[in-house]
Amino acid sequence: MNTIQSPASDTFEFTDEQPRLKVQESEYLRLLGYPRDHALDARPRELADWAQRWYAENGRPWVFARAAGRLKTATGKVYLSGAEFVSDRLHEQFVAAEAHDAMLVAVSAGKECEEKARQCWQEGKPDEYFFLEMYGSAVVEHLVTHAAGRICAWAEQNSMAVLPHYSPGYSGWPVSDQPKLWNIIRGNNGTPFPAQLDVMESGMLRPKKSLLTVFGLTRHPEKVQPGSRLIPCENCSLPGCQYRRAPYRYFMPQSESVSLQQNEIAAPSIPVAPVLDKMARYSLNARALRKWSQERLQLETANDGSINARFRYEGTTCSNLGRSIEYNYHVRLQPRAQAYRIAEAHCAPAEGDTGYTFMCEYLKDPTGFMNLVNAEKPLIGRPLNDVLAWKRSINPAGCHCEAGSREHKWGMVFEVIHFALAQKGAS
Repeated sequence: MNTIQSPASDTFEFTDEQPRLKVQESEYLRLLGYPRDHALDARPRELADWAQRWYAENGRPWVFARAAGRLKTATGKVYLSGAEFVSDRLHEQFVAAEAHDAMLVAVSAGKECEEKARQCWQEGKPDEYFFLEMYGSAVVEHLVTHAAGRICAWAEQNSMAVLPHYSPGYSGWPVSDQPKLWNIIRGNNGTPFPAQLDVMESGMLRPKKSLLTVFGLTRHPEKVQPGSRLIPCENCSLPGCQYRRAPYRYFMPQSESVSLQQNEIAAPSIPVAPVLDKMARYSLNARALRKWSQERLQLETANDGSINARFRYEGTTCSNLGRSIEYNYHVRLQPRAQAYRIAEAHCAPAEGDTGYTFMCEYLKDPTGFMNLVNAEKPLIGRPLNDVLAWKRSINPAGCHCEAGSREHKWGMVFEVIHFALAQKGAS
């Protein structure tokens, strides 16, 4: 482990090639999709233990972080090390906290996990594949938490505070900015990285169990005191942290996240009623909401109160003679007592549909495009009601080629689910 640190933020950086790895059981269960305090029975327990043992023996996680050194903001724009990023959410966060710099962070669970999971799939072992995939995601989240802890410790010593991390691909920051962020993280100082990390033009990372992220820094700690929406501790699960200003509640949305569960130090999960706004102002008109909730949406309530939703989308490609496409959107919501937080969200072409293969972006890079669509999980970990305030792209194109079009469709799906539950009196 190499660390350079001084009172000046623009000279602080560290590389950790052997980060202490202690993935909490509650976090692993959350990603596996199990309910709170669930006790794994024989087969799942065996698979979970196997995945952890295999990674402990073969995984090669690493962390790199350095200060940007230069931070400027303009209307809806943030400049890091001279590079321009357009993100209203990031800009709003930095301005509200009067951030003066940012820590640029890259973490990876390593290629070994991904390669072993692929091998399991090819050998016809889907259970082993899934548990190892989810453990790799848990490792990535743990590494971000590990990095946050070190940055917080250094910031505290230098009379600064750290803002919640944010990454390309989160709501309001296009994933296509990944290559630009990667370029400034690497910088020009020649610092060697522990392992290779490739960033595709689409924004996908290789190894995929990796994350690029940004932590804002401010010399005004009062901006992130309890009660402020800028408090980072609510989405940092580092146990026993002496710098904690508020209890851990839930993670920020992440491209690797597939579900959410509060842990033992979480704030009470009883939400403020109503959970859903019955007088909501939707972007879709009432007629479309009623029609689609009746004809395209299926809702099922599980024994634990969670909601499984399936929405069928029908559209057309924008070229190649307007081929019809059909996608299935799957969403799992936590029970009402947990504010119908979005625990899982993914979409895929409907069985038997071939129209998606004629979309322009698919024709350019089939694997990369499908991985990109699969990785986008907007609003993960947030209450369903948050869709009402989600500032998203308005791009009603029938295909899925553009990020704005995909975001528009997700917003439509969440609004229909919200409408259906609110009308059923589930609020």
